[in-house]
Amino acid sequence: MNLDERKKKILKTIIRTYLATGEPVGSRTISKDPEMSVSSATIRNEMVDLEEMGYIAQPHTSAGRIPTDKGYRFYVDELMAENDQKIIDMRNFMEDRLERVETVLKRMADMISQKTRYTTLIAGPDYSEGALKLIQLSRLDSRHLVAVIVLETNEVRNKVIDVDVPYTDEDLLRLNVLLNSALQGKSLDDLTISFVRRLREQSGEYGPVISKVLEAATEMIEQSSDEKPEVYTSGTTNIFRYPELAESQMASEILRNIENKEEFFERLGENTQDAQKNPIQVYIGQETAMRGMQNCSVVTANYEFGNGLRGVIGIVGPKRMDYENVVGTLQTVLDQLDSVYHKNEN
Repeated sequence: MNLDERKKKILKTIIRTYLATGEPVGSRTISKDPEMSVSSATIRNEMVDLEEMGYIAQPHTSAGRIPTDKGYRFYVDELMAENDQKIIDMRNFMEDRLERVETVLKRMADMISQKTRYTTLIAGPDYSEGALKLIQLSRLDSRHLVAVIVLETNEVRNKVIDVDVPYTDEDLLRLNVLLNSALQGKSLDDLTISFVRRLREQSGEYGPVISKVLEAATEMIEQSSDEKPEVYTSGTTNIFRYPELAESQMASEILRNIENKEEFFERLGENTQDAQKNPIQVYIGQETAMRGMQNCSVVTANYEFGNGLRGVIGIVGPKRMDYENVVGTLQTVLDQLDSVYHKNEN
């Protein structure tokens, strides 16, 4: 007899609750699960079927149920496979998303440059605010585990972890529940020495493995933080359209600032105290705080793709630029990105 979706959901809840508490699980406990929308009586009937099928057992007459070896095996082979597929889907989605993001930003830079007739720079999404979304351990062999670590930005990496003793399926289930309960949503700042020490103490015999997973997760977040966002540029030669910028020495200084793309946005970032209040900022002449830009204005806009993917658009032109057109163009771009993002989410 195959398990229907309701029996699978009840079995999964029993196993997860038992792994977390070590106590037999009753129908009343299961009925409190947010995913359950059936009565305790229906749950009891399903539990009787699961027991007759050998997936759960009742250690005492008045007690709840605990998983059997058959129940654990089904959970590992069938239900945990759902997480494996989610990771695969996530990786494929992220690779496709990154490719599309790059294409969108390149086209966006060209479009803004053509519409405003000024130089446009767009800093790609910043992944430095990485937080942990999912960790899954699986067995490679008797002495090695594979940790699949996923950040909130959907960046996925694998880490092989050496272990001193073989780990059973039940060990891995307990570890996965423990890791995700403790670490989901945690950033690098959250992984303090005291937090790590407390988690190790709570983990008992699993402490050494927990430490190695934390080291791998910390390393991944740090590497993500160190990666500089890509910067896309369009219409660089537009500065020569304006006589006050085309003079040889001044043009060279402006081009040098534009070519130093990362520094360009870093210098502007030093003066963006009001950026959170207003996503569009205007810097006129000396306000840019960049050498050779005294005859320029720079207008920036903070954009967002969602899921922590944020970046900055910068437009460089003369101080006599058409501010109304530039600000209007940027506002339209922000509105379109917001519309597309929410449409895709829904």
